[in-house]
Amino acid sequence: MVSSFSFAPFVFLLLVIGGTARPFYPLPGKGDDGSRRPLQTFRPYNVAHRGSNGEIPEETSQAYLRAIEEGADFIETDILSSKDGVLICFHDVTLDNTTDIAKYKEFANRKRTYEVQGNNTTGFFTVDFTLKELKSLRVNQRFSFRDQQYNGKFQIITFEEFINIALDAPRVVGIYPEIKNPVLINQYVKWSDGKRFEDKFVETLQKYGYKGSYLSKDWLKQPAFVQSFAPTSLVYISNKTELPKILLIDEVDIPTQDTNQSYWEITSDTYLDYIKQYVVGIGPWKDTIVPVVNNYTTNPSDLVARAHARNLQK
Repeated sequence: MVSSFSFAPFVFLLLVIGGTARPFYPLPGKGDDGSRRPLQTFRPYNVAHRGSNGEIPEETSQAYLRAIEEGADFIETDILSSKDGVLICFHDVTLDNTTDIAKYKEFANRKRTYEVQGNNTTGFFTVDFTLKELKSLRVNQRFSFRDQQYNGKFQIITFEEFINIALDAPRVVGIYPEIKNPVLINQYVKWSDGKRFEDKFVETLQKYGYKGSYLSKDWLKQPAFVQSFAPTSLVYISNKTELPKILLIDEVDIPTQDTNQSYWEITSDTYLDYIKQYVVGIGPWKDTIVPVVNNYTTNPSDLVARAHARNLQK
């Protein structure tokens, strides 16, 4: 159960970088003497959402290196799996929108239609490609209005490669991984030892020394938050790791990824009283905090106030 001591504040800040490109600066390797500058805890955390993706294609090593260079306290990523069970950093369950998959004739017959969160989705799914095949692809910028000059230059990276980017930083940089679409992953990826996606996720964190409750000595040494839109995944891993967990909350018309609960159900007082046993905070979609009607903001909702009343962070 989450203790009731005060938490340092944290917020998501998307690093959107405009302008012309700048050179990449190599980061020095981590030292073993514990001399790296510690994580700051006196202000809200600066979280680089998918890395510095305003300039560089999202969730690539270069996007994360840039974010660290620019001062991010945490680097955020989405975790999916390859066909052969290797955890990767990638946002979409399909490769279509942010890779050059379309130009590979040898993969043309891999297009599938799967049910994802209650809807039929067609595309090239990560779960149908081995890590070697995924590494042969190159990542593209998601949005046309962002810098396109790095398209086709960088690979998809693994969860372990992502972790090492944080550990190799010249100061303490935390990680903020998301357990992404666990229902789909557990349906189509099977590990030989019978374990599930969430088990592999936690085992990877433990392999690299991530442990401890929020603001504990162990946590401050290697800070990490675990987030998911799937509440059952967070409840499941609560018995496997003390790392602080965040329940992500989507738009009001999108149900949870696993339990098909509505926004109104998971933001009710009753549900917040339940989930606070397993999470330290919530990560709500911004429009659920300050609703927008006809392109105008309206009065803030009471979601943050009700979360704070239960010692949940936002």
